[in-house]
Amino acid sequence: MSIEIKRLITELLKMSAADAPGINFCAAIAELARTGRFEQLRKVLPAVVFEEMQRRYKAAPEAFAAEWQRLAQEMQRGFVIHARQRLTSLTHFQHASEEGETPVWQEVQLALDGQQNDLLRAAFALELLEMVEPAVERATHLRECVVETPSSEEADRYLDEATRCYFYGLYTASAVMCRSVLEEAIKQKLPPQLAKLLKTRYRNTATLGNLLHEVNNNLQMTGFDAEFPRVANMVNDVGRKAVHQGIMNAEEARLCLQNARRALELLLKQTTVTSEQ
Repeated sequence: MSIEIKRLITELLKMSAADAPGINFCAAIAELARTGRFEQLRKVLPAVVFEEMQRRYKAAPEAFAAEWQRLAQEMQRGFVIHARQRLTSLTHFQHASEEGETPVWQEVQLALDGQQNDLLRAAFALELLEMVEPAVERATHLRECVVETPSSEEADRYLDEATRCYFYGLYTASAVMCRSVLEEAIKQKLPPQLAKLLKTRYRNTATLGNLLHEVNNNLQMTGFDAEFPRVANMVNDVGRKAVHQGIMNAEEARLCLQNARRALELLLKQTTVTSEQ
C-alpha cells in the first residue's frame, strides 16, 4: 500500500479552504446586500450588530457588498495561515507590546469557529502530516530494543516517550527521557541491600549520575554487565547537557537514544547476582 503524504496534504489544504469558517457567512451577507435583501439579516443578527451593519450598508450599498465578498475570499486564502498562527500562539510566548490589530477576516473566523475548533483541527492535521516523512526517516536509524528480562511499566512508558519524541523532532525532550528510563530501570534491578543503601545515602533523590557512580563501585554486587556503566554514562552526559546547557540536535538525540537502548539491553540481561559478603 502506497501512502502519498504530499497528496494528503494537498487534499487537506483543499478541504480546509473550502470549509473555512466564515466563507458562507460572508458570502451570504454580500449576496443579500447585492440583491437588496439586507433586511432579512435582522432575524439572525444581534440587534446592535444589525444596526451597525445596516448603517454601513445604507451609506454605500455596492461598496458594502464588495467588502463582504472580499472578506469571504480572504478567509479562503488565509485559512491555513491563520490556523497555523493559532497553533503557534499556544506554543510560544506572546508579548503584549507586540500585539497588532487583528484583521477583520480573522476576527470573523474566530467568532464563527465557536465550539467547532476547525482552525486548530486544521493546524494540527497539517503539522502532523508534515511530520510523517521525517519521522519515518528517523525510525530507520533504530532497531528493536530486545531484552531478556522485564523492567517495569514505568520504564516502558519512558522508553516509549523517548523514542516518540525523537521520531517527532523533540530532540531535547528525547534526551531527557532517555535519562529517566535508565534511572527507572536501574532502580528496578538493584540488589535489595544496595537499593536500601542508596535510599538512605541520597534520601530517595538519587540522580542517574548517582546511581551510575554506585553501580560502578559495586559492579560485582549488582551483577550488571561490565559494559553497562560506560554506555549508560554517555546517555547521562547527553541528558545532563539537554537539561542544563541547551537544545539538542538530531544527531545528538539519535546517539543518545541508541545508547540508552543499548544500555537497557545490557542491563536487562539474565544475570546471577553475587551476594554481599
